[in-house]
Amino acid sequence: MSRRPAVDTVRRAVRSTRAWARSVAPGALPDFLVVGAQRCGTTSLHQYLAEHPQVRAAAGKEIQFFSIHYGRGERWYRGHFPAPMAGRLSFEASPYYLFHPRAAERAAATLPYGRYIALLRDPVERAYSHYLQTRSSGVEPLNFAEAIAAEHDRLAWALRAGPDSRAAHTVLRRYSYTARGRYAEQLERWFRHVPRQQVMVVRSEDFYADPASTYAELLEFLDLEPFLPPRFAQHTRRVERGGPPAEVARALRDYFVPYNARLAELLGWRDPWPASGGSD
Repeated sequence: MSRRPAVDTVRRAVRSTRAWARSVAPGALPDFLVVGAQRCGTTSLHQYLAEHPQVRAAAGKEIQFFSIHYGRGERWYRGHFPAPMAGRLSFEASPYYLFHPRAAERAAATLPYGRYIALLRDPVERAYSHYLQTRSSGVEPLNFAEAIAAEHDRLAWALRAGPDSRAAHTVLRRYSYTARGRYAEQLERWFRHVPRQQVMVVRSEDFYADPASTYAELLEFLDLEPFLPPRFAQHTRRVERGGPPAEVARALRDYFVPYNARLAELLGWRDPWPASGGSD
């Protein structure tokens, strides 16, 4: 098994302990969130935003308050953020928020004036990237085709006790390969609770191809001054090589056609990821 999960667990435990200590005099609630999606460039975006001189990041990426740790309360959450400062915005990035069934409602109640950023990647490529990450962590024994076939039953089993059970958090995060790529249903849930003008949705491929332009648009959305990080570089824990098996990829592209069409209609986009695998 990879050492990464164990290292991450220790790191999160230390961060949580420090947050409890700081909750005696907690910081301000964040002004904006990067809500997802997983494996869509959120680590790079988090880094770029944190480098802006008017922005202060939380104590770490993936606080997961509105998804996993909501029961710890607002003071614990605020313990991850610096004290308020005029002219400065704070934020955090937790890619599970877009997918978690209750995160949107909780975020809207806690941050009614907050702004939210979602990155969306080709769902086939995202699914395979997700699979590779889970596989590298040593918790996925199946090959990609088998994992896709097993996904429905895995998620249904985990959700028997509700989306906030320990089993649900574990399985939804590990094995939601295709479910996380059905972006429209996730965004529709967010739009039920958050005014659409407070949500910016970016196609990951556009972000990868022209990070400077995408970053400038995000700064405008956040009412931040223009700024360029020292350099745009991909920030990721694992370099991906190759794509999904061709036969599985073709089946998944066909599977996602109606979901991508629903997303295009929702956002007023052209077909963002045509079944042929091209882009507009």
